Amino acid sequence: MPLKTIKEIPLCDRPREKMAACGARGLTDAELIAILLRTGTQEKSALDIAGEMTADGGLYNRLAGITRISELMHIKGLGQVKAAAVLAALEIGRRIASARPLARVHIGSAQEGADFLMPRLRYASREQFVAVMLNSKNRVIATEVISEGTLTGSVVHAREVFAPALLHHAAAVIVAHNHPSGDPQPSREDREVTAMLAESGKVLGIPLLDHLIIGDGAYYSFQEYGAL
Repeated sequence: MPLKTIKEIPLCDRPREKMAACGARGLTDAELIAILLRTGTQEKSALDIAGEMTADGGLYNRLAGITRISELMHIKGLGQVKAAAVLAALEIGRRIASARPLARVHIGSAQEGADFLMPRLRYASREQFVAVMLNSKNRVIATEVISEGTLTGSVVHAREVFAPALLHHAAAVIVAHNHPSGDPQPSREDREVTAMLAESGKVLGIPLLDHLIIGDGAYYSFQEYGAL
């Protein structure tokens, strides 16, 4: 039978007390979520609810890609206030993971590009197509979301990619998009878009250095596979 309240848990095992004694890194995913929830329901403790939310890798497979309160409120025991607290923590984590001063970011390889974009795109539930503008030393000048589509794809036009590149006086461009399925292998449409953007870049004198497809902890680089 699940515990009804955190108070029924031995003092040394309560999430807040454990955090004070061991630090945040000593807590499980469920314990961290329980601290955000603060209280449970009449049937379940905050730790019980958090345990269900994070079961089977849920923190990464389910929660990491959530961006709306309504997506959390279907979980029994999560009202608007609790869902907002969890969502705020998730968004802070995403922003911290990708928060590097752009002027210091150098992308000289597909791996470096994937490392820069993975935290931003890996858990997105919808497909996003992003342009990364680089200067002559391959340092990032700016990034811009070109389109956000459905789970089945998004539409990209050369003018939408190269207009911000011209605005920022970019010397080169890298584009990237995520596959919410987690599989980074390119589709026929991905190959067609890449060929179109590469040709447009040649005409404008702003070369397309790579097109990265971000999956679940993996990526595909058109440059690495000699497809550019």
